[in-house]
Amino acid sequence: MTTPVTTNTLEAPGVHLYYELRGSGPLVVLIGSPMHSAPFVPLAEQLAARYTVLTTDPRGHFGSVLDDPDTDATPELRADDLARILRHVDAGPATVFGSSGGAITTLALLQTAPELVSTVIAHEPPLAELLDDRDDQRAIRADIMETFRGGDQTGAIRKFFTVSEIPMPEDMFQRMFGNRGPAEIANDRFFYLHELEPTSSWRPDLDALRAIDTHLIIGIGETSDGMFCDRASRALATELKLDPTLFPGGHGGFMENPVAFAGRLRELIG
Repeated sequence: MTTPVTTNTLEAPGVHLYYELRGSGPLVVLIGSPMHSAPFVPLAEQLAARYTVLTTDPRGHFGSVLDDPDTDATPELRADDLARILRHVDAGPATVFGSSGGAITTLALLQTAPELVSTVIAHEPPLAELLDDRDDQRAIRADIMETFRGGDQTGAIRKFFTVSEIPMPEDMFQRMFGNRGPAEIANDRFFYLHELEPTSSWRPDLDALRAIDTHLIIGIGETSDGMFCDRASRALATELKLDPTLFPGGHGGFMENPVAFAGRLRELIG
């Protein structure tokens, strides 16, 4: 049975912010970057019996249309977008689960608007600037963006998954990227030219995070051991003197097994 969904658009300076609400109970937010709301639907459905679940399209993707599509999507801007939606919905403070670049958005939100959140779960944030090989990572990102600008979009995407160390068998790659429609192509362009670098080069304010009295969980996939986001997440956990929390699956564990992933979230947030 599908839970009824309320869809809305909130007008903000320079952007129209699309979000969805389903379920009832305490507010839980699921966010990604560049991932939009649709891939979170199976997990949101699992949680909606106990929680009000908010999902969004980040600025520049699908329903969240920018007035200027060549504006960069920094973590600070995305955090401000989410803060606007949370204040508009007025059902918090919220538990916020952020995945990948969405985990960085979540950390930026925690730094700037901690009053809006009760628990923050940063699942595999790609914090390249916390790694010892950060200089190499910068050069790799520059090469990926140059490859994309040069017209080899597929090559850029392949390079991205290689450096991310996310397993991507060829048949899966073809299913995901072999027949892209105009909307998907536009999203790829926005991510590689306007979102990848601002997200991956972002460095959290570690002193601010240490001082904030909010429950912060650093999440890592059980099968992500040794991969890029695993290393970055563990580096953050070490800086903050936190023990990482394991979640089912890998970097996209909430898509691999939403039932098990929802169970883990319910354990953590009650």
